Amino acid sequence: MTTHSRGVSATIDPVKLDRLAEVAIKVGLQLQPGQDLVLTSSIAALPLTRRIVEHAYKAGAGLVTPIFNDDEITLARYRYGADAGFDRAAGWLYEGMAKAFTGNAARLAVRGEDPSLLSGQDPAKVARANKANSMAYRPALEKITGFDINWNIVAYPDLAWAKQVFPGDADDVAVVKLADAIFAASRVDVEDPIGNWTAHNAALKSRTEWLNGHNFHALHFTGPGTDLTVGLADGHEWMGGASTARNGITCNPNIPTEEVFTTPHARRVEGHVSSTKPLSYQGTLIDEISVRFEDGRIVEAKASKGEDVLRKVLDTDEGSRRLGEVALVPHSSPISASGLLFFNTLFDENAACHIALGQCYSKCFVDGASLSQDEIAARGGNKSFIHIDWMIGSDKIDIDGLGKDDRRVPVMRKGEWA
Repeated sequence: MTTHSRGVSATIDPVKLDRLAEVAIKVGLQLQPGQDLVLTSSIAALPLTRRIVEHAYKAGAGLVTPIFNDDEITLARYRYGADAGFDRAAGWLYEGMAKAFTGNAARLAVRGEDPSLLSGQDPAKVARANKANSMAYRPALEKITGFDINWNIVAYPDLAWAKQVFPGDADDVAVVKLADAIFAASRVDVEDPIGNWTAHNAALKSRTEWLNGHNFHALHFTGPGTDLTVGLADGHEWMGGASTARNGITCNPNIPTEEVFTTPHARRVEGHVSSTKPLSYQGTLIDEISVRFEDGRIVEAKASKGEDVLRKVLDTDEGSRRLGEVALVPHSSPISASGLLFFNTLFDENAACHIALGQCYSKCFVDGASLSQDEIAARGGNKSFIHIDWMIGSDKIDIDGLGKDDRRVPVMRKGEWA
């Protein structure tokens, strides 16, 4: 049963919930007067979604179009759906979304689903459905990864999610604890959250400027279970915090965010690496991932949990075994300092340095907005139907920046900026 239907959401601080909705519109999207908004949300997140819509229209939104999903409806497909149906997806819906984005509609996603929703389902069906969905979503996804539009993701504390993070607590207590953790991580637990975000964005910008100034050829990660060299794409550019989309609007795509990130060279990644946190992917928990790269491609992969799903993800397409993103996050980030495992990539990736399998972000190139897909590929940018972040950082990981002239510059030591 969903959170709001049980009345548990009534215990969530309404002031902070409203601040999160306002920040999503004014900081996350910087929604412009007259601009349309395509909004996706779980039914359980209705309390936040309704407030977001209110703030969108107060900001002058043209038309807000909500698209909802529901955990029980999703499970019904796996329990009763015909086998052939798992190779299909609603392409017509994604084509419509892509058309809206082409017309400069903004995109906002409210996340909060049960992280283990599909953990008990047939992994082959999960993989087939995910692949079909990824392929159908491609026209819309390219508008997002190409940063054509302003977009944003925020989160709401669904009961099933809260019980996974705080399994020993009563329902209402677990939801309140997760809500407070979300508010703190999203920087809305202060009197002036918008001012707080302005200062935070400035700090992230200073990190990107330092990294761009060094223009490293590669990054070298070392630590327990990890000896990985990640080549960086030719003409790469580090980004973090607020960024300006191709439509000229400056937005914060992820709330929360603690990362600075760029595009790796898809053919210049060598070595082995182990995950430091579980990956929650499409309702399946994948834990203790360990992979080995040769010439940029994963040639060996294993996991203690969810390995079947991981292997099927890696076989999605040619680009799914290569990297599309590398991101740096200090171990002392507020999300890491909370000591919580959120079972949600939006949060857990901001607790640790991470890499992403699949599609790269074209915005992470100097003059990326003017580059064609062929030019991005020639510089080392990866192309794939997927983009999946997983965490490889901890307080035991060191990172060096490597120059073309063999210079080695400390970037992080024991998970902190050097």
